[in-house]
Amino acid sequence: MNPAVNVSALKTWRTPLVVMVLGCLIAVIAFGPRSTLGFFMTPVTSVNGWGRDLFAFAIAIQNLAWGIGQPFSGVLADRFGTARVMCIGAVLYAVGLALMAYSTTPGMFNISAGLLIGFGLSGCSFPVVLAALGKILPEEWRSFSFGMGTAAGSFGQFLYSPLAVLLMDSYGWQNALLIFAVSLLLVLPLSIVLATKPNDKRGTGSIPQQSLKQALSEALSHRSYVLLVLGYFTCGFQLQFVTIHLPSYLLDKGLSAQVGGWTIAVIGLFNIVGSLASGWLGNYFPKRFLLSVIYFGRALGILAFISFPVTPTTCIIFGAYMGLLWLSTVPPTTSLIALMFGTRWLATLAGFAFFSHQVGGFLGVLIGGIAFERTGSYDLMWWLAILFGVLSAVINLPIVEKPVVRPAAAAV
Repeated sequence: MNPAVNVSALKTWRTPLVVMVLGCLIAVIAFGPRSTLGFFMTPVTSVNGWGRDLFAFAIAIQNLAWGIGQPFSGVLADRFGTARVMCIGAVLYAVGLALMAYSTTPGMFNISAGLLIGFGLSGCSFPVVLAALGKILPEEWRSFSFGMGTAAGSFGQFLYSPLAVLLMDSYGWQNALLIFAVSLLLVLPLSIVLATKPNDKRGTGSIPQQSLKQALSEALSHRSYVLLVLGYFTCGFQLQFVTIHLPSYLLDKGLSAQVGGWTIAVIGLFNIVGSLASGWLGNYFPKRFLLSVIYFGRALGILAFISFPVTPTTCIIFGAYMGLLWLSTVPPTTSLIALMFGTRWLATLAGFAFFSHQVGGFLGVLIGGIAFERTGSYDLMWWLAILFGVLSAVINLPIVEKPVVRPAAAAV
């Protein structure tokens, strides 16, 4: 933790409550539009005469670009402060949404919906928001603020999903994307509340500050961190497959677009409860056990969903159940990283973990599109999501929840 940042924050208008509330508002604005992109699959592919695999490939690129960009955004945020990174990310995100509305070739669509939105998300989405909250807020606020920040992103999903359907019906899908693009610009003034001080290489007292190279070497050679990162892959795989392909899956089953919209919205609504509960429970139970329960619970939920007839009722029940487990992995994952390595390079190390998450998301979206075009079904993807859920439940159990021992600091 950087005491200077916390003391400074408490002496200004940036009280812990103000920081958490406005940080959560940024998470809502940044995560909302991205969570609605699955609703644009049908109109985009119909207008351009594309298969779902082309749309899915662009969104897969987006997930990969988000994952690749997140560690670099984390490094820049840790090294130079959060506000600048968030502003650049929001502008890239907005430009990507605007260009996506007028992309008529696969190459243009891959650049707009894929690269620009992906890199933009890496600069202004919840991993950067949570890392800033971890640096600015006192330690006793940390776990709960991680849950609040994650829940805020989920509220964005709940708010924007029916909004996307409404805007598309009222103004057309292109104008809906433009409206979302303009809304992203609100992140620029709000980013001031999450401004953090640049890292000081000189260190404090007789204990030298850890360099970026030392931090990465320490984390990547730490068994518990590696297990945490591997388990995070499943989270991305499951979430991105469901977010992008579930609306079209339900249309294939004869249900309306509104059912898909409300299912995704219900996921976001119940994830508010799940994320808050996960952040709160992290103060009382081992975080590795929470992660294991979440991953195994997701596998059971997916198994139940595909085992019964798909109706509006089962969709809403599935959305509510999955919502409780949706992003509830984020608070314990981020808390474990902060516990093991401190907050100095929290955005960076959380960014590297998120890269694994986004590789999973890349494959979940891409393989989903390819599997559907080849087989006309999503059955393979549902079973892969179940398998990965069980594997991640097992992988997280051996994690050791304690700070790393640094020889130099121990000697002092």
